[in-house]
Amino acid sequence: MTSPVTPTPDTPSIVSGFDEAALEAGRLLFAKECDFVWGANALNQLPEADLPEVAFAGRSNVGKSSLVNALTGRKTLARTSNTPGRTQQLNFFNLGNRLKLVDMPGYGYAKESKEKVEAWNDMVRRFLRGRVTLRRALVLIDSRHGMKPHDHEIMDMLDRTAVPYVVVLTKADKVKAADLDRIRRETQVGLKKHPAAFPDIHVTSSEKGTGIAELRASLAALALGAE
Repeated sequence: MTSPVTPTPDTPSIVSGFDEAALEAGRLLFAKECDFVWGANALNQLPEADLPEVAFAGRSNVGKSSLVNALTGRKTLARTSNTPGRTQQLNFFNLGNRLKLVDMPGYGYAKESKEKVEAWNDMVRRFLRGRVTLRRALVLIDSRHGMKPHDHEIMDMLDRTAVPYVVVLTKADKVKAADLDRIRRETQVGLKKHPAAFPDIHVTSSEKGTGIAELRASLAALALGAE
């Protein structure tokens, strides 16, 4: 993988360069079979911790399931919905016996009781804190809205549990270039407050395919032990 662009005062750090070998490694990994293997509503229901794991975190309706589908090249692997809060458990997907993708419950919009939302949040906190095979989290942020208080809350949680994470801006095709550039800059400033965050930002569109190859390459490097 080539080094990402070094940020200047006018240029936020954005993942922008991967060599052909890294991109091919990403393509090959995500061309493997990927199957839903487990859904956990409680920590005592978690599957065996036998492979490196990457967790997808984000506000409800940020596009977590769509991103999982885009990365794996499948339209219906992860269930998508226009109804916020549809994902209500930890969903595990086995990618070629090399990596597990974990689709986490969305936060911020779920139309459920306060008690049920807090129970989900507690499960997520304990999962992040205690899962020995969890190598990285992807914190998804909607390019149309930027970072919100709930995003900082999940980042604070990841900071406390020492889980390294990368911000992924989603739905980049829905934003004008100038607005996307502004969101990038604001996100970069926000990341400086979070010690467990990588400085690089992935910009993606599940619909148009923007940034998908680069994100695959990054995750392939993680699965192969190159990072």
